[in-house]
Amino acid sequence: MMSELRNGFIQLQDLTKIYQTEAGDFLALDSINLVFHEREFTSVVGRSGSGKSTLMNMITGIDKPTRGRVVIQGREVQSLKENQMARWRGRNLGIIFQFYQLLPVLTLLENVMLPMQLAGLGTLAQQARRAYALLKLVGVAEHWKKRPSMVSGGQQQSTAIARALANDPPILIADEPTGNLGTRAGANIMRIFQNLAAQGKTIIMVTHDRELAGHAQRTLTIEDGRITNDTNGLEGARSMRADLNVSFRGNQL
Repeated sequence: MMSELRNGFIQLQDLTKIYQTEAGDFLALDSINLVFHEREFTSVVGRSGSGKSTLMNMITGIDKPTRGRVVIQGREVQSLKENQMARWRGRNLGIIFQFYQLLPVLTLLENVMLPMQLAGLGTLAQQARRAYALLKLVGVAEHWKKRPSMVSGGQQQSTAIARALANDPPILIADEPTGNLGTRAGANIMRIFQNLAAQGKTIIMVTHDRELAGHAQRTLTIEDGRITNDTNGLEGARSMRADLNVSFRGNQL
């Protein structure tokens, strides 16, 4: 186990989080030792209050552990200063939210361009070309001129996935990504995730839906801050043909 922890793409070592409340100490994560592998699509399943959101906050650097370490690609995340954390997160993580978090005054294309602009990657024309290619990848390119309110919830979530891919991060974190979608739209999001894992992305999805979790290659169950089950699901993600190699000339993502 210790050898696997040292070699994992994402390593959680004795990860513990204790929140201090008026009612006393609350143990949100209890000495978790866990690895996530590169190119793997993992679902994390648990009821409300089980610790799954806290676990994601540790991985993304939004919160810091009380004890233990989060090591991603050899870097100890919690040791980064605030400005270093912002740069690291912008280049290494794509975060997909349950409620999309698209800016309503921007078009779908402009929403996907925004992370590239914030990171100073490429020219405006290069950003637009990449954003359009990513919208095409997730199946909503024909709506590129529309604002979020003019498309369906599934199309907004597909756009949010495209935005998360904008800076070509190796890791995608998805928090209840289909919680507000119908069955058909949710199944389409799962196909996109399976394809992205097959193309080389590492995906961690938080959900309370066990049926949805079955679309992943691996499912972790968290209860009372502990990982109680770790099972393999699909034998590899089924790949659809897609081109993720959309990069900037002279300023590679």
